[in-house]
Order: sequence, then structure tokens, then C-alpha cells
Amino acid sequence: MLLTKKSDAVTRTTADASLVHSLRRGLSHALPTMDRRGFLRRSGLGVGAGLAASQLALVRKADAADTAAHSVDGSGQVVVRRTVCSHCSVGCAVDAVVENGVWVRQEPVFDSPINMGSHCAKGASLREHGHGEYRLRYPMKLVNGKYERISWDQALNEISARMLDLRKASGPDSVYVVGSSKHSNEQSYLLRKWMSFWGSNNCDHQARICHSTTVAGVANTWGYGAMTNSYNDMQNSKCALYIGSNAAEAHPVSMLHMLHSKETGCKMIVIDPRFTRTAAKADQYVRIRSGTDIPVLFGVLYHIFKNGWEDKKYINDRVFGMDKVREEVLAKWTPDKVEEVSGVKEADLYRVAETMAKNRPGTIVWCMGQTQHTIGNAMVRASCILQLALGNVGISGGGANIFRGHDNVQGATDVGPNPDSLPGYYGLAEGSWKHFANAWGVDFEWIKGRYAPGMMGKSGITVSRWIDGILEKNDLIDQPSNLRGVIFWGHAPNSQTRGLEMKTAMDKLDLLVVIDPYPSATASMAAMPAKQGSEVNPDRAVYLLPASTQFETSGSCTASNRSVQWREKVIEPLWESRSDHMIMYQLAQKLGFGQELVKNYKMQKVGGMDEPVPEDILREINRCVWTIGYTGISPERVKAHMRHMAAFDVETLKCKGTVKDSETGYDMTGDYFGLPWPCWGTPELKHPGSPNLYDTHKHVMDGGGNFRANFGVEKDGVNLLAEDGSHSVGADITTGYPEFDHVLMKKLGWWDELTDAEKKAAEGKNWKTDSSGGIIRVVMKNHGCYPFGNAKARAVVWNFPDAIPQHREPLYGTRPDMVAKYPTHDDKKAFWRLPTLYKTVQEKNIADKLYEKFPLIMTSGRLVEYEGGGEETRSNPWLAELQQEMFVELNPKAAAERGISDGDRVWVNTPTGGHLNVQALVTERVAADTVFLPFHFSGRWQGADMLAYYPAGAHPIVRGEAVNTGTTYGYDSVTMMQETKTTVCQIEKA
Repeated sequence: MLLTKKSDAVTRTTADASLVHSLRRGLSHALPTMDRRGFLRRSGLGVGAGLAASQLALVRKADAADTAAHSVDGSGQVVVRRTVCSHCSVGCAVDAVVENGVWVRQEPVFDSPINMGSHCAKGASLREHGHGEYRLRYPMKLVNGKYERISWDQALNEISARMLDLRKASGPDSVYVVGSSKHSNEQSYLLRKWMSFWGSNNCDHQARICHSTTVAGVANTWGYGAMTNSYNDMQNSKCALYIGSNAAEAHPVSMLHMLHSKETGCKMIVIDPRFTRTAAKADQYVRIRSGTDIPVLFGVLYHIFKNGWEDKKYINDRVFGMDKVREEVLAKWTPDKVEEVSGVKEADLYRVAETMAKNRPGTIVWCMGQTQHTIGNAMVRASCILQLALGNVGISGGGANIFRGHDNVQGATDVGPNPDSLPGYYGLAEGSWKHFANAWGVDFEWIKGRYAPGMMGKSGITVSRWIDGILEKNDLIDQPSNLRGVIFWGHAPNSQTRGLEMKTAMDKLDLLVVIDPYPSATASMAAMPAKQGSEVNPDRAVYLLPASTQFETSGSCTASNRSVQWREKVIEPLWESRSDHMIMYQLAQKLGFGQELVKNYKMQKVGGMDEPVPEDILREINRCVWTIGYTGISPERVKAHMRHMAAFDVETLKCKGTVKDSETGYDMTGDYFGLPWPCWGTPELKHPGSPNLYDTHKHVMDGGGNFRANFGVEKDGVNLLAEDGSHSVGADITTGYPEFDHVLMKKLGWWDELTDAEKKAAEGKNWKTDSSGGIIRVVMKNHGCYPFGNAKARAVVWNFPDAIPQHREPLYGTRPDMVAKYPTHDDKKAFWRLPTLYKTVQEKNIADKLYEKFPLIMTSGRLVEYEGGGEETRSNPWLAELQQEMFVELNPKAAAERGISDGDRVWVNTPTGGHLNVQALVTERVAADTVFLPFHFSGRWQGADMLAYYPAGAHPIVRGEAVNTGTTYGYDSVTMMQETKTTVCQIEKA
């Protein structure tokens, strides 16, 4: 729909009145059309340039003179709150200007080393979240197909009673909780603790369906499953390969750093099935068939090996198994085979290989274009192997710069509700549970008693498969009961595949709860009448609870580069919304573990109610998450960084000179901005953070490091530890070594360097479970070594389905000839508690000749205007103005063959029975065999508007078909990542 300007009869006689008017919210003052400059101006940016001219304190109350100068009406109290954009993972800082409790304008923080005063469209429109026109305002309950307002007391009482009934009848695993990558670190951590006290590992969040394959694949290659370097460090790259990443739209501000790098000669390469806005900035663009990343990457490696361009010394010293990879690549991925599978000509890949080989250090960037496949784990490992062959890991300007999606998806993955781990990637073994029981101050046996017998150490169902937890036959599920209750705690269901089956699953539940600032597509899907003949649970209860946004509370968030930033509370919770951690506490009280949940935290009053203090939750994280170095990241250190952003270098992120925080006296000398994890030891150790992982060119106390010894010391008689002479600068041990524990400390004669208190805590422990941090302190500060050992990265990952990455065709594809050569995996009987099909589906699709009925490859991706499932951004009038239609991109050849013109309404039909009514965008961005749809839309269902099924007044302005209504079955063979980037469809004119 087109947003149009309404009449405006207000007379403006002064500059102040004009300013007031430009800040008034509402569509009545929106222009009929706006360019981006006009959008930035009218959404509240740029009107407070006077504030940006001086260093803004984290919280600054204006004095009398300032009040007169900066107050909108000349009389109010003005404060400036520093926060962080709540959209993508770049971590752009924002100064919110608040008058009398109202968020009136915003400034991008020019001193931020990350965004340097820049915003994308989404960041520029943040202020709208602080007004809440289309927010969920009150608790609501679905009654006779309509949402009715209820009280918080009623909602909490009824939800908790239902949960306890389900627990009694079917056990704690009958309830599934989907957490959020929008939660702060503290909220994410508290939710995993909450689930542990409820007694189930059936919890997950968005990372499962965006980068779980990255986390698993990269961690199993060299130690940690995270971005190795930073957006900033890309300014030091001489070559950058983007594969499966459209950063210009998905992470727009990150492009600042890449464009600066290009100005100094960096060669930029983009490999993608679609000519994206990122490709438009590239020196070389290579189009591939979706899903063929491994043949392409190994095709590049072929030329590197053939020409002797690999870094032989680096491989010898720091990499295991590259000889086996080399042998396979040269034999299997010759240029003719690569072209047959991917469509890429030899000359194009030779040019890529030559550019990367002759312009080192080089970095590689990937996103969901590479992760969302049934072989996503193998694809990301192929990218890692390419970088290892070139010696590009553990060096400034190199690395695997894996761009995460949501603002805190990294932090939520690190410490949040993962079904297979406790915070910090601690596993579910008894030792891990005892470590956290000690940190939480509760008895291990009490936690164990909360779980059903045998379920405490078993990974839960993934968010990508909760549908099957409801619909699958019970005797095929590896838990006592099917799922009967689901809580969506800040998650968009339209981000998940198999939307039609999802609706069926929702209708069978006993309990469905949505906790969100916006009602999300869950609310409308739940209220929409079931398809005729479908089974519906007549006793189902559906509730909506209004959560506040991250601007109505405080807490930390972790950007993609692992830097942690602190958000100040900008405004009080709007309407009747409550913070997520308050809701967790209130539900826990009703469920019987309220005191245990918050026993280590002070409480503060918000709206007259108790709420755990976020700083105390972070301090608890500091006391227990040793594995990834969240232990050194105290609230005081992070807040000091936020107050002094100008002190940090834009390229290195290192503090420039001696800088002390006047508020706390903390000396930031040597720190890297945001203390990118691992920030080792206790805060008192003052580790500066690790800007570039595995960098042996620095001392470990200056952020240096090496690859992790996490896979043993040898494999089949071959050494897995680093070779002699391969170590971080200044290390006392100048060869490879295993991880440190109490035994190794004693053998080396370092044990007596611990204090008596540290010895007591460390006895019988390793560096991950030593609650004193003494082992880490002695190993790093006294001896310059790394707590997790010094090993080789693994080019061969023997514990994965394919030890060397193998190309396998998608379950739904258009190339039966390739399926015959590169078939998928065998079916799995019990995988993350569920049977998972591979060959059965693929072979049936071939037998049914689906490739003839659905001859187009369908892929999906992001737009710059929207984020994730899109409900909050499509509810923002400024963003809604910029992108008003769901669409499909199709090639002119494909369009001509179907009689389709640009702008026509078309039906996108898929094998699931999905029929999506969208607008055609005829463009050569996509090849003739491929179509592209953005994944941010919901609110229309198979051609019908769902407006009537949203709560009154709480609906997105722009509504469109969700691409995932039509996406198909298919899951990664390690992490259960959904396959969204490669499926099939047919298109016809509507």
C-alpha cells in the first residue's frame, strides 16, 4: 500500500516549532515518496548535530543552559542514552535523545569504531520502536478466534497452570521454548538457566536456522565457531572473497570497512547465484548454481595446488590433513567436473585463485547463502580449508569473517538456550552440569530431579524441527512425549521452512504462548481458521504477552566480531510491556523455581515490580563461562568502553594511548574495543580481548593465540599438535601442547604459582572448570601460553559425516543427472530426537519427476529495509514506505516463456502445495534457471490477507506472502539447519 501525506494546517513561526514538527510521529507527516536522504532526515536523524559535535557521556543530564538549547519545547529535561542498534550483527552505536521520558531523536555515534557515525535504513529508524504504534500493548488471549485483552495476573496464572498440567501429564519435555537472538546476553543466559530449572533441553533460538552449520563446522576445524577477525580488520585485507553473503543489504555498515579497504587496493570477489548489490561493488563476480559451493571452492583450490600457491610451511606447522584434501581435490575437482556441476568456467576460477594467491592476506566472508543447506557444515569447512591452504587464518587482514544475522545472535549462541549445550558451549555431561550447579548455587541432584529420567544429558529437539516434535508418531521420537506446548519467546515462525505443516502443528497444541514486542506471524497463524478437514485441538489455549524492546531495558550484546557492548535503558517499558528477564522471573515464581533462578542477583523495581539486575546476571556469567572467555568481560569494563569509544583505533580496535575512565578509574590501556572474546581470566587479570583469533604474532596477553587442542594429541599416528617453533609470541613452550589441567600444571612445575585458594579450586579441574581462574592466570600471564593448548587446525574432520567436505545435491533440485553422481546422505533414525530423511526424499522426488513440474531453483535472502521475519521492521512506517511489496525476481528469459511482464502478479507454486501470490520483478540479477524471493514477509497466506487474524491495532503495515510457506523439507546432517537456499518452484501469471 502507498503511504500518502495528509493535510497539515499547523502554522510554524519559529525554528523550534519547525523542529517540533519534524519530530512529530505518525504517518500524517510522511511524504508521499522519500529518497534515502529525506528518510534519514525525517526519521529523526541529523536534527541534533549540535549534540554529536561533542563527546557524549553514557548518560548525560543537560544543565539549565543545555536544556534551553536542546529541549524540543525549551522546558523539558534532556538526557542522552547510548545504545546499540537492535537489527543486524554489525553493532552500530546510537545516542538516543530523551526528553521527559520520550525518545525524541537519535544520533549515530560518530566516535564508534564500528559504525563511525553511519547507519543503514533500519538503524536510522530505531526511534520508532520507542513509540510503539503497532506494538503488542497488553496481554491477550485467543477467544473464539479473536484476541481479547486480559490482565498480566490472569495470563501468568493460566499459562503457568497449563505448563504444570502438561508437566504432570507428559513430563517437562512436552514443552518447547524458542528463545531469541534479540535477547541480551543476560536474558539469553537466564533463559537457558530457566530451562534447566524447568527440566528440559527442548530449547533453541534463531542461530539454529542461520549459522548453526558455521558454529559446528568452524569449531571442529580450528576451535571456536565464530568470526575470526572483525569488520574493522577487513581494512587490512588485500583480497576479500564474499561467498553466500550480500553484505551490502544484510550488513550495510560493514561495507564501510570494505570500501575503505578497496581504496587502498583490496581486490573484492563475489561468488553468488545472484548478482547482488554487493556484487555491484566487486572487482570480479562469479555466478554459480545454488548449492554448489564445495565444487567451486575446491575448484579454486585445484588451481592453488596446481600452481604451488599454497603456504607449505604454514600447512606443515599448523594444519592436519591438508595432504588428503590436496589428493582428493586434484583427482576429483578438475575444471571440467567443476563446470559440469556449478556452471563456472575454468578461466573464472583460475582468476579467483590467482587473485587470492597473489594478494595476501585475504579474507573470506560467508553468510546464510552457504550455511542453509543439507551439507552446510561441509560448505563452511571448505571455506575454512581454502583459507588454511593460503595461510590466511590467524593473521590481520585474513580470517573467516562470518557475518552473523541478528544483533545478538552471537551472544545468544555463546551463552543462550542451545539444546545441546549449557552457556559457553559446555556440553551436557555430568561434569558440565556440576560446574553450573556450583555457579548457580543449587544442588546438582536438585537440577537432575527436575529432568525426566535419562533426558538431562540428551540434546533437545532443534527449533527447525519443533513441527515434527508435534506431528511425528510418538514411537519414532526419542523422548517420552510429543510436544504439547510451545513458547515463542521473540522468534518469527515465518523464518522457518514448511509453513503449511507449521500451521497444522500449531492447531494441535495444548498451549501456545507468544512473548514479543510485536505479535509476530505466530499470532495470526494461530488465529487463522484451520484448513477444512484438519485436526484441531479444541482445548488449545493461545496467549500473547507484550515484551519490551531492548531500548526499554539495559544489558549487553555481542556483535559478530565478538565485541561486547552495553545498552543503556533509553525509556521505560511502553504500554503494559515487561522486560524478558522480568517475565522469566515471574513465570519461574509460578512454576516453583523463582528463588533458585535469582538467588545470585539483586532485584530492582521497575513499574513497581521486581526485576533481576542485568549487571548481576553478567557478573554470574563472568564467574562461570571460562570456555570462551566471557569471564573477563565485566559490566564495569564494557561500560567504560562505551563511554570512551573515541579512544579506540578504527582498524585495530586497540585503545590509543593511556585512557582512564573518570567515573570508575578503570584504565583501558591496551584494551581492544568491546573486549572481543575470549577475554581471558577474571576482570582483574585485565586481558585486553582477542581481536583476531589464533594470531601467533602477538603475546597471549595482548590478544594473541593459536589453534585449539580439542581433538586429542594424535590421529592414526600423526601429530595433531602444532610443530616445533609454531607458537604465540613470548610463549615459554615453543611447540605444540595439550590443554591445561591440574595434572599438566603439576608436571610442568607451575602448580605452586597458584595461590592456596586457587589450588583448592583448581584441584582435580581443568582450565574450563577451575572456578578461581588460577590456571588461566598462571598459564597466560606467567608463561605466555594458551589455556586450551596449541594444536593444528583440522582440514579432515573425522567425526563428521564427510571427513573431507563432499558435494551432495539438495533434496529438491532440478538436476537428476547430478543426483546420480552426487547423492545425498542416508536417512537417520534418531537425530536430535527425531527421524530425519535424506535419500528417501531425494529418490522419491526423482521418481516423481518433480524437476519437470517445478523446473526453477528457488532461493531466498535479505533486503536492506527489513530484518529477519520482518514483523517489527514492517511495522515501522519509515521502513514500510521504502519497501511495500513482496516480490519474486525472475530472469527475462524465464518471464518471457511464461508470458510474465515486470510488475505482474504471479503465483509461485512449490512441491509442498504452497501457492504464493507476489509481484514479479523481471531482472537479470538472477539466471534463467533461478528465482529469488526475500524472506522478511508474512501477513498474507496463499493469496489471502491475514489482517483480520492479528490483534486489533498490532499488525504490520506491510504484509506479504512468506517464502517459507512454500519451502521444503531438508536438514543439515550435523546441526539440523534447514535447507532454504536451494529448493524448487514453478511460476505462473496470476
